[in-house]
Amino acid sequence: MGLIDFAKSVGRKLGIGDDDDKKGQQPHAPAQAQGPTPQQVQELNERRRAAALVKLINDMGFQVNELGVRVDGDKVTLTGTVDSQEHREKIVLLVGNTEGTGSVDDQLKVNNPQPEAVYYEVKKGDTLSKIAKEFYHDANKYNQIFEANRPMLKDADEIYPGQKLRIPGAA
Repeated sequence: MGLIDFAKSVGRKLGIGDDDDKKGQQPHAPAQAQGPTPQQVQELNERRRAAALVKLINDMGFQVNELGVRVDGDKVTLTGTVDSQEHREKIVLLVGNTEGTGSVDDQLKVNNPQPEAVYYEVKKGDTLSKIAKEFYHDANKYNQIFEANRPMLKDADEIYPGQKLRIPGAA
């Protein structure tokens, strides 16, 4: 699918802090006891973030053969193989809709290719019913969008501006 942009400042928090940047830096440390360089701190934080994203993907129950997650600043690269296009898209959205992710380079492969869904960025005032009306011409089909975004969405009323959702083709 390639590179997909996300709203970096919104989304699920991973529970890892960037306060670690400050822990490794001691302002008045003696010269012989210098802490890690800023680059080393950044690399450590990127590895922690990648590990937290792997855990999130696994905790949500997604199966990815040879899962690879690489973090480079606000860009996350995903590699591996999944069974369906639906799971591929859900994993990309799960990772992209985490705070601090500005883009996802989707290099996941699919065992059973299917047509791709459309990605939609939630705007202020949107509801799943309003989005369903726009895409399916029927507000009552909001549940189709809700189900297409589970397990990331736990409640149809808990969407937020900047979040990206999967919009599958009309059934």
